[in-house]
Amino acid sequence: MDRQAWIAITLCVIGLAGWWGYNATHLPPAPAQIPAALSPTPAVAENSAAAPASVPSVSPAPETAATTSPVAAVAPFAEKSETLRNEDLELRLTNRGGGISEAVLLKHALEHGEPVTLNAADRTPIGAIVEHPENPALLEFEVARGDDGSVQFERKTPEGLTVRKKFFFPPNPEKKDNFVAQMDVDFRNDGAQPYVNPGYFLSLGSTRPLHPNDLPSYTRLVWCVQGSPKATDVSWFAGGGGFLGVGQHPPRSFYQEKIAGAEWAAMSNQFFTTILTPLNAKIGEVWGSRLDLKRSDAPNLAGMEGALGLPGFNLQPGQTNSVRVQLYVGPKLYGRIAKLEHDEAEIMNFGWFKLVSQFLLNFMNLIHGWVGNYGVAIILLTACVKGVLWPLQNKANRSMRKMSALAPKMQELKEKYKDDPTRMNQEVMKLYKEHGVNPVGGCLPMMIQILIFFGLFSMLGQAAELRNARFLWVHDLSQPDILFIIPGLSWVPGLSIPGVGLPINVLPLLMGATNIWLMRMTPKTGDSTQRRIMMFMPLIFLFFCYNFAAALALYYTTQNLFTILQLWQNQRQPQPVLEKVVTTGKKSRKGRP
Repeated sequence: MDRQAWIAITLCVIGLAGWWGYNATHLPPAPAQIPAALSPTPAVAENSAAAPASVPSVSPAPETAATTSPVAAVAPFAEKSETLRNEDLELRLTNRGGGISEAVLLKHALEHGEPVTLNAADRTPIGAIVEHPENPALLEFEVARGDDGSVQFERKTPEGLTVRKKFFFPPNPEKKDNFVAQMDVDFRNDGAQPYVNPGYFLSLGSTRPLHPNDLPSYTRLVWCVQGSPKATDVSWFAGGGGFLGVGQHPPRSFYQEKIAGAEWAAMSNQFFTTILTPLNAKIGEVWGSRLDLKRSDAPNLAGMEGALGLPGFNLQPGQTNSVRVQLYVGPKLYGRIAKLEHDEAEIMNFGWFKLVSQFLLNFMNLIHGWVGNYGVAIILLTACVKGVLWPLQNKANRSMRKMSALAPKMQELKEKYKDDPTRMNQEVMKLYKEHGVNPVGGCLPMMIQILIFFGLFSMLGQAAELRNARFLWVHDLSQPDILFIIPGLSWVPGLSIPGVGLPINVLPLLMGATNIWLMRMTPKTGDSTQRRIMMFMPLIFLFFCYNFAAALALYYTTQNLFTILQLWQNQRQPQPVLEKVVTTGKKSRKGRP
């Protein structure tokens, strides 16, 4: 590969590493303070999100409300709760707004052993009906247990409108991972006058990072329009200086956008999500706001809460408007979510590497089904990938050995034509052609490996299957394999933990060591500048993977070991003999120079 190609690849990796380091060390600041005059009334302040002082100026796509509507005080009432439960999911429902205050995932645990809980009791319940999500009034519903095991809510308004809600688990053919529930909402006009509803919001609940080292981009509001996912993450609310003053904006209080008929909307963190899919309506609006979380290990950590907007309707006396909503409340297990029927699998947001990420994730899960350990599955996945690329890599290695043998002749040409770069390049290409050497012969295997690397990076960042998966000394393959922490070393950018110290992550260090070993074994091609650039590659990848999922470093270390084995085998073969390719008409033959 020539110098320009190596420089391009190196700059791309450096740019991605810089982006990773910036996001890991620059968490968004808290939004601007809200004037007291617009804060919620005392009766509802405990259950309300902060009201914005003014609607932020949004980039051309989002539309924002012009004013904040006041909310009438809600009389205090006693909170009552009911529970829906299956073998995987427990839904804690409340009469405060008639929704899900907490969703407990019974088979998924946090680092300290307690089960993962989505949403929070002090936030707006999932499925609550609100007019103004920035300042919701959570009214009292009557709650009852249905004969079929469902939980039912009912509220009657002074205007004669009866709102009924029913939560239940639909029949599920799946024998595991039962994270799908259903909510039926009925609006019935029992009054004497027509009822007009201009539109309303259903709360999506809240989401928050599980680990202090989660990137802000994982905490986001997501919606899907015609199979294409859109999202805004918690970083959107921070103030920004733009580029040379263009795009500058202050901190923003909430996000609100009119959309053209979305199939679903969701709140998502790195590994878990809450997806609401209206089955007989289309979403016309989404809303989100930032939550500041109080954690001693990450004081600037931020979460989000959101809502989806449904279209209004008119009801004559005696008429009913019904909406059925499917809820997926659980881990981002691609194999499970892909079985849903409204493109819910797009919540994974694999981006440019979607096809690669999907294939690798499905193949890894297939191997895990045979061996029962994700660490072993990753090693076998690496072996399969390397086996497919083995012939291509052999060809690339032969090409590199030939180029290494041509190095003295290339140096002579560079000295001879050092004042004429154009002529020098012409003579170098002529030399390659005379000896049948393809200077880009090693590019294809490398480009495939880079594609696989970033596909894995995109996939492993959200693969809930790897949470708490153990392998040797690694307690969780979805997190860095911290063996111990050196206290006081908190100044290493992108590697250390501020205020804690420098973690010693073994797998990335092994990956860096095998990178250096591999670099020393690789035949020396190109000039000294190119070789000096390559010396920084192990450091770049070490920085890139150091605080990422241990599974990625395990893959890359295993791949390096297989590549070292292949190079060792290639180097035991006889040194290539330089022969000129002599062309006669359409036939060619090789002869010694």
